[in-house]
Amino acid sequence: MDLVNGFMAEMKAGPAWVYYWVMLMGAMFMLSIPFSLKNTQARLILLATLIFAPIIMMLLYAKFGYTRILGLGHIIAWIPVLYCLIKDRKSWQVGQTLVGKWLALTVCIMLVSLVFDISDVARYVMGERG
Repeated sequence: MDLVNGFMAEMKAGPAWVYYWVMLMGAMFMLSIPFSLKNTQARLILLATLIFAPIIMMLLYAKFGYTRILGLGHIIAWIPVLYCLIKDRKSWQVGQTLVGKWLALTVCIMLVSLVFDISDVARYVMGERG
């Protein structure tokens, strides 16, 4: 638990917009729990965002600290799920269901986050560690 607390403290010490963005993502991802009771795509989001990505990110945080490499957790866990979701987007029923609207918004949020994550990991690889 100290690892998670350390991560959260370092995130809060950074730019406020990053903290609020992560909190918005967390709120959207938490909705995968009730939606996953009846929706397979929500189950994929639950696994990718609330289980796999946090595990990968905490392993990276334990090894590298609060650095740009942490975006690799999202890249590894989310890209396969996003591929499946986007490939199957016709089944979302965005106009008819609340879960469809949530799926569309959540996928957009994940894609925006991946832009930052890919940039951060590239910058890390090029030597920018902060």
